Amino acid sequence: MKIALAPDGAALAWTEKGHGEPLLLIAGQATALDGWGPTAEALADHFRVIRFDHRGIGGSSNGDADRYTTRLLAADAAAVLEAARADSAHVYGHSMGGRIAQWLAIDYPQSVRALILAATSGGKLAGAGPTRDAMEALVSGVPARLEPLFFNPEWAAKHPDAVRTFFNSRASAWAKARHFRASREHDAWSRLGSIQAPTLILHGTDDALTPLPNAVRLHQHIRRSTLVKVPGAGHGLHLDRPETLRWIRQFIAAKAPR
Repeated sequence: MKIALAPDGAALAWTEKGHGEPLLLIAGQATALDGWGPTAEALADHFRVIRFDHRGIGGSSNGDADRYTTRLLAADAAAVLEAARADSAHVYGHSMGGRIAQWLAIDYPQSVRALILAATSGGKLAGAGPTRDAMEALVSGVPARLEPLFFNPEWAAKHPDAVRTFFNSRASAWAKARHFRASREHDAWSRLGSIQAPTLILHGTDDALTPLPNAVRLHQHIRRSTLVKVPGAGHGLHLDRPETLRWIRQFIAAKAPR
């Protein structure tokens, strides 16, 4: 494990695997870098995959309490790229990680070659928030309640270690609360039009935590974007839908500058 220093001096744990063009993975709310599991392993066959723990998660320190916003967390991601000596990278963000990735593409356009956004949104969208049951499950943090919202039951049964790792991030209640607030208060709608990177939006049609209209609106706001609706997928399609990895490779090969 390596350490990058955030703008406030917080220590950010990061790791890398594979060779080729750099690909930065940005995890979701209160999720550690090892939560990418089989997805990171598969992508490392084609890219230099860089992962990191958000501040307050896993091997990273808490840092300043006032830096828990998606925009400032994007500065953490930029610090990881700098530490990895990656002047630019493809960036794949899931859920809150997708919100952070939006700000990374907006504030550090030279750092983002291609942008992949999975199961995410540009902020609050009237009529397109989580269902009541989904929000209650999210707030509870109980894996047994969350698992059906994220993963296909058959995939989960075949990959119990990946599911367990995904839900068992090491984080304090203090950090989890700040991650939750950062994700909930995200609002980049007015700035999405400035994103220059070619963008692939992946979204499950059955995502109860971030319903599909969020992806449709993202597509409308990001000019160089492609929207792929994944039939029957929930919020964890970055893990349980391995076909998305092929689509990502094809998109980068076709759209991203070298």
